Amino acid sequence: MAYRAFFALPAENFSTSTGQTTNAVYGFTSMLINLLRDESPTHVAVAFDKSSHTFRTDTYPEYKAGRAETPQEFRGQIPLIMNVLDALAIPHVALDGYEADDILATWSTQAEAADIDTLICSGDRDAFQLVTDRVTVLYPIRGVSELARMDPDAVFTKYGVWPAQYRDLAALVGESADNLPGVPKVGPKTAAKWIGLYDGLDGIVAHADVIGGVAGSNLREHLDQVVLNKTLNGLLTDLDLPVPAVAAERRAYEREAVHEIFDALEFRVLRDRLFALGGADVETVSAETFDVSVSADPLADWLAARTGRVLGVHVSGGLAHGSGEAWSIAISDGESAVTRDLAQVSGQEERALADWLADPAAPKALHEAKDAWHRLDGSGLPLAGVAFDTAIAAYLCHPDQRSYALEDLALRHLQRELVAEEGTGGQQALNLDGGDADVDGARRAGAVHALVGALDGELTIREACDLLTDLELPVAWVLADMEKTGIAADVDYLEGLERDFTRAVEEAAAAAYEVIGREVNLSSPKQLQQVLFEDLEMPKTRKTKTGYTTDADALADLFAKTEHAFLQHLLTHRDAIRLRQTVESLLRFVAPDGRIHTTYSQTVAATGRLSSADPNLQNIPIRTEAGTRIREAFVVGEGFETLLTADYSQIEMRIMAHMSGDAGLIAAFNSGEDLHSFVGSRVFGVEPSEVTAPMRSKIKAMSYGLAYGLSAFGLSKQLRIATSEARGLMADYFERFGGVRDYLEGVVAQARSSGYTQTLLGRRRYLPDLTSDNRQRREMAERMALNAPIQGSAADLVKVAMVRVAEAFTAAGLASRLLLQVHDELVVEVAPGERAEVERILRAEMAGAADLSVPLEVSVGAGDSWRTAGH
Repeated sequence: MAYRAFFALPAENFSTSTGQTTNAVYGFTSMLINLLRDESPTHVAVAFDKSSHTFRTDTYPEYKAGRAETPQEFRGQIPLIMNVLDALAIPHVALDGYEADDILATWSTQAEAADIDTLICSGDRDAFQLVTDRVTVLYPIRGVSELARMDPDAVFTKYGVWPAQYRDLAALVGESADNLPGVPKVGPKTAAKWIGLYDGLDGIVAHADVIGGVAGSNLREHLDQVVLNKTLNGLLTDLDLPVPAVAAERRAYEREAVHEIFDALEFRVLRDRLFALGGADVETVSAETFDVSVSADPLADWLAARTGRVLGVHVSGGLAHGSGEAWSIAISDGESAVTRDLAQVSGQEERALADWLADPAAPKALHEAKDAWHRLDGSGLPLAGVAFDTAIAAYLCHPDQRSYALEDLALRHLQRELVAEEGTGGQQALNLDGGDADVDGARRAGAVHALVGALDGELTIREACDLLTDLELPVAWVLADMEKTGIAADVDYLEGLERDFTRAVEEAAAAAYEVIGREVNLSSPKQLQQVLFEDLEMPKTRKTKTGYTTDADALADLFAKTEHAFLQHLLTHRDAIRLRQTVESLLRFVAPDGRIHTTYSQTVAATGRLSSADPNLQNIPIRTEAGTRIREAFVVGEGFETLLTADYSQIEMRIMAHMSGDAGLIAAFNSGEDLHSFVGSRVFGVEPSEVTAPMRSKIKAMSYGLAYGLSAFGLSKQLRIATSEARGLMADYFERFGGVRDYLEGVVAQARSSGYTQTLLGRRRYLPDLTSDNRQRREMAERMALNAPIQGSAADLVKVAMVRVAEAFTAAGLASRLLLQVHDELVVEVAPGERAEVERILRAEMAGAADLSVPLEVSVGAGDSWRTAGH
């Protein structure tokens, strides 16, 4: 079933951020969850083949010979499937010398003897011989999503024989998948007719001499093979199994174990489907639930009794882009909590709450504090004194996890279940004193408080406490201000741009149609396959389950090989659609104040980089004409003088020079010459003035590629040169810049030894796959080990710069404000008369973000739009 899933689901759509292909795991797990949901079994077990050598190959060496080698991408997923089963407490068995079908046959026989009905889910037709009134085979008829229920009547309807005679039919017809040849000219209908006429294979053998025609002659000629076939296709029902059928009862599983493997596989939707099954017969939660008592004490008294203690806070409410509204608040010391409906609080209690929230000396812990900041700010309640953010702390400890939801963290770190009061939907519930209290909020505040202790210990072990308090929390407040402020948008210009890109889409489509003489759906892979590989007879791309791939990379490679006009227009069409979608997204997110308020996240990218969403401003092309046209729509707002942009020049290469200590790279930066020309002159053995544009491009691609863990193969694809030439280029580079080579080799070795990489500021990324037996996972982890320190250090320095710039603006009493952070660039809206001071601050604070062995160079530009302010 896993093998079917591997071919049913396109691999390019199922892989983790670490590069692990997961299509077989996903399809298998999805099917398993569906079976648990639809069949509600009392017992579950899974059988695997262990090796290609079995007792059948001893009897007949040609058995299953000629099968294509199992793809490595599939083989590497089998241990992951077993990990999923272990997390679900579902036993799985594989035996040397036997096939999975023999294990299933033994289980079903044991189950019948124990008066248990059995469902066998298998894609192997040999399982039909096991069907009885108590045993049904669920056989896939389309991928892994549709299963046929093969009971005795269904087998007879399909093949004309009863299940007990299916072995006879298979022996006569043969099985190509097992390399068992059948009788020539004898198909299922003839075989079924003979079986009915002569009461099975034994009768057919006994009457072989009287069966006439070509089929009879062929039978007599192949009789020995037919008898051997029946011997080989018979399934064993008496194996000594480590897990008997009766021992495969459904067992409670640990939610934390499910979280761990589903996080690693990035199966959030499947996890939700699994947990949604509910019911004690499906799942037993081993974790205790949070039970925080709600205090009836006056708010001021409750807070005063806990002065100086870190208290957990949960704020419920609504969030919009750059703004929010608080509905209720819960504050907990871990044992008790106070909760207030903010629509009802007033007078002395309101003042006590406002004073406590705004007090920087009153330490508070929140989950996703930036969101709470927006909610409280929208309700006129300033928030200060945040000493801990459980989401960011968990991210610093485990940056590769996919979910930092409070419920997940409570289970993962506290082994406690966080559930809402039944029937409340997380809203107001009635407490024992008869007053309204947000019980769900109290539990969440209690969970936040409890997580502080658990996560603080992990931060200490990982030496990341300073990263939280000195960098990530200050950055969160800078981001909150930026999100609230937003950036002004020229709506008329965006609407015109949308029309332009729509016209470009239509023109590219018309040009493509003209080349082939007809209209097709340019977004349909099936129709494109027909045009490209049949009509135009182009070289085939990578084979997939549904044909030859027409993804962007494949078409770009195909165009580079053929330069065909249809492909040129097709690629133009796709680019124009993508650009139009970007503009449509921007228009959709223009707020009533005429500004776009993107949302930043600190817990998405494992390297530490910030991410942007709703809209994503980081996916606007940087160095294309279309990208600059889109940036033209971001303008200086009313009452402000200009936009300033400031970014780092070659920050990754400067960090590499510092971290590697390579004298040549350090000299290149300190010389003041063009970096890539300087490096190119050393690699190619010419004077810097003699470095040609193609030489410089190759060096630039390789230099940055090394910072991203680029391989010789990746470099060859990027530069469209032979792999051997790329390998030679890298060898020449390393010969002249040996410090870089030693650093790159050393960083992987160190990470393999310690288990993690580390940035200049101490941000760690743990990479357990560096010692994995799976080559694909291990090589992906090695690439991460190469780029994580450099990419992470660049991200850290940009964050340091943001905090320093924001603090300097405040200290100088400036009205100018930070608006955006995109990649290594900051965008500032400058108030009248403040430009010179703003530029001075940007240059000084960004350049002073770190003390490296090479200078941090900052470029600044000004203009009335993001485009004109570029440089």
